[in-house]
Amino acid sequence: MRLIDSHCHLEYEGVAEYRQGVLSRARDAGVTGMLNISTRRSEWETVVGTAEREPDVWASVGIHPHEADQHADLGRDALLAATSHPKVIGIGESGLDYYYDKSDRAVQRDLFRMHIGVARETGLPVIIHTRDAEGDTAAILAEEMQQGAFPALIHCFTASRDFAKSVLDLGLTISLSGIVTFKNAKELQEIAADLPSDRLLVETDSPFLAPVPHRGRPCEPAFVRDTAAFVANLRAVPLEDLAETTTANFFSLFTKAAA
Repeated sequence: MRLIDSHCHLEYEGVAEYRQGVLSRARDAGVTGMLNISTRRSEWETVVGTAEREPDVWASVGIHPHEADQHADLGRDALLAATSHPKVIGIGESGLDYYYDKSDRAVQRDLFRMHIGVARETGLPVIIHTRDAEGDTAAILAEEMQQGAFPALIHCFTASRDFAKSVLDLGLTISLSGIVTFKNAKELQEIAADLPSDRLLVETDSPFLAPVPHRGRPCEPAFVRDTAAFVANLRAVPLEDLAETTTANFFSLFTKAAA
């Protein structure tokens, strides 16, 4: 069985100080690949360095919406140059977060569009964070797609069924985190059961959002197996089939990793 953790933060506290054990437990659980996500420019070198050392780890480069104000002057050229590294397979995470509003919303939108432009230019998927910003996220994605197609992923999906339909209609992929296992996630579970099989990924968002039965502990990539097992049960398919499907989907989306 092969599983991919399509979104984790291996440099964050709770994981970084135990990295070798974390990686070993992931491999023992059948996780054959992990995408290590950056959220600010100061992380890029470290995230890429881990990917250089570990053959089953890839990297992304980008600016999280929480960090937008501190990167308002980040130019396209800096992001574009960082994508040239052979282990950088995605752009982000980027997007909009109106729940915490840690950065000016206009700056968030501008940086989001810049990430999309680089995704369009490079062919690397943009990894999208969206919280309490469904309307603006969907509108920007639709407007930008009209200017030229680009690959993209909604990570840690927790939005509405209407939003899911809108992004699926645009050709995006949806990734499910441990949140889908929570008792109060009934609507998300119903959506997860109905997602097209070729547009589905699983992730941990380590060290956050540990799935049942690991609630209260730092999350780690090994736990993607628990999320995958839960989603497989929702969809009435064997875990092995869900694992193979989501792994194939990962390589179809992140084509640089497949190459």
